[in-house]
Amino acid sequence: MAEDLSIIQGTKEKQYQALLPQVKALIKGEPDFIANLANIGAALKEQFGWLWVGFYLVKNEELVLGPFQGPVACTRIKRGRGVCGTAWAKGVTLIVPDVEQFPGHIACSSLSKSEIVVPLINKGAVVGVFDIDSVLLNDFDETDKNS
Repeated sequence: MAEDLSIIQGTKEKQYQALLPQVKALIKGEPDFIANLANIGAALKEQFGWLWVGFYLVKNEELVLGPFQGPVACTRIKRGRGVCGTAWAKGVTLIVPDVEQFPGHIACSSLSKSEIVVPLINKGAVVGVFDIDSVLLNDFDETDKNS
């Protein structure tokens, strides 16, 4: 298991390329899903310095806060509500350049300006979402979506 990350400078692509093998080493051999989510979120927050990086997991027909790094967060989100609930309902990654322009955005932090939410899919079903918020407008793009 890796215990330190090498923080890489350069393009977003180079940062992801350097981080991926480190994350794989970090979770290799660890069977606990929650522990792995916690370390994945921490690694991404450390590398990119985003405001908030975390997971919401589907429990009893709502998203429930899971492992995260950053300021306190909304604890439960209903299906179809906000960016996370919409990504869950549609089963697609959502990139929101300006959260103020997203209908029904849930403002857990007034510092958040842009967001990406990636559904976690297991055996064809969305089991959670990976949510990242930035203090910068338009901070996420196809590189983030595909990495």
